Amino acid sequence: MLMKKHDIIFGAVRLPLDFLIIFSSFYISRELRLVPDFLPWLNLPVKTISNEALFNFALFWWFLYIFILAIHSLYLIKLTSSKIQEFFQIIRYWFYSMVFFSFFIFLWKWIIYNTDIPRLIIFYTFIIGTFGVILERVFLNNLEYFLLKKWFLSKKKLLLITNKTTDKISEIIEDINESKIYKIIGYSNKEKLELQDIRYKWNLEKIKTLFEKKKCDEVLYIDSDFNKKDLHELWELTRIFGIRYRYITNSFDVTKTNTTLSLINKIPVIEINNTSLDNWAKVFKRIFDFVAWIVWVVIFSPVLIIVWIMIKLEDPSWPIFYKNKRIGQWWKRFNLYKFRYMKWEYCIKDAYSKLKKDDEALLLEKELIEKSSTRNGPLYKIKDDPRKTKIWTFIEKYSIDEIPQFFNLIIWNMSLVWPRPHQPREVEKYSIDQKRLLTIKPWITWMAQVNWRENNDFKKEAELDIFYIENWSMLLDLKIILKTFSVILSRK
Repeated sequence: MLMKKHDIIFGAVRLPLDFLIIFSSFYISRELRLVPDFLPWLNLPVKTISNEALFNFALFWWFLYIFILAIHSLYLIKLTSSKIQEFFQIIRYWFYSMVFFSFFIFLWKWIIYNTDIPRLIIFYTFIIGTFGVILERVFLNNLEYFLLKKWFLSKKKLLLITNKTTDKISEIIEDINESKIYKIIGYSNKEKLELQDIRYKWNLEKIKTLFEKKKCDEVLYIDSDFNKKDLHELWELTRIFGIRYRYITNSFDVTKTNTTLSLINKIPVIEINNTSLDNWAKVFKRIFDFVAWIVWVVIFSPVLIIVWIMIKLEDPSWPIFYKNKRIGQWWKRFNLYKFRYMKWEYCIKDAYSKLKKDDEALLLEKELIEKSSTRNGPLYKIKDDPRKTKIWTFIEKYSIDEIPQFFNLIIWNMSLVWPRPHQPREVEKYSIDQKRLLTIKPWITWMAQVNWRENNDFKKEAELDIFYIENWSMLLDLKIILKTFSVILSRK
């Protein structure tokens, strides 16, 4: 695949920066090793190493490190690649480089050199260097993204292959433009659409000319009227000219990626799996949730007390924790816990055995949904909700109202990461494919939470959740958790 000049530059600049980080890590580690009370329980004798010997060891580790990263293409990471995955790869390959470094210096001692390097220097270098390289990548990624958004760097030129109408494609175009790093240079369609500033490219000859003149970096296939022969030729052209080729999946396409091959006697068959989250994966996920609950108790206990007092001062009514009926895995009902952020008289009491058809709080909510909801589909979001208390704005802005759901975590009718549970009256409006969301446990944070939050309509939110179900992995969970903190703090 062809690379833009700034991709090459930002990839190449990592080399000297990694050099500086590794050497700095070695020298900082040596100074830390000279502090006898830095790890007081070890009571180790003070050991040091000369500048010349330390320089040689640092140079050797740097060669090992860049070799490992280079063969795994981590100096050619693109802005559109997963950054969380990149950071975990850096940690892994830093660890590999430390293992190889330790092995070789032990193997070659008294053969190539006779200087001893304290083991704590190696350990400190690994810790400091890992964080240093990750911070370097964060800085470079943000810098490149900023320069692309401001047009200081040329954006990636994208060609759309589609047969959809203007209305159906406009949302996709809007999403692409919001990324700020792409410029849509044309589209291929059976007929011309009402799209401003986007050129119409119908046949393969025009697309081939576009490739030959190097005016296209990526192709995004949405749908088309090309026959199989033309589609195959288009695919071959992208490979010949080094064009990145991607396509938007439908739910069945996503499902096909989660398959296993087996036999029925002598007949090879492919099974489409519902999710990879079964057997031992569930065990690991439960352990992960339990550890998360312990961390939550340690970190958020003071927050619970402070918010408790603030709610009590504004509205002395009880309870502080509000229970709400939700639908969980396999249609089982359970109580979801949140901080009560509206006056008790406005709270729907379906979880308190007090809900009636003529419940005033429920009637008021239905009226507000009809008049002021900003979302379509089963879910609702009331604009300028008159029921909210003063503290609501603050605790909702930073998702503090969700903290009590960690009680659901230890009960395990919810998980830290899984599909979001909805109210019974919302679930009644699910389409048949959206009922897939009820095949695994609900969660506290989820795909839609870290991808545009309430800006999604329910259809888009369901698609994201189904994608999660069919492509689950622990790495995906970690990505969502880390992005959750970023989204909450930045409110993006």
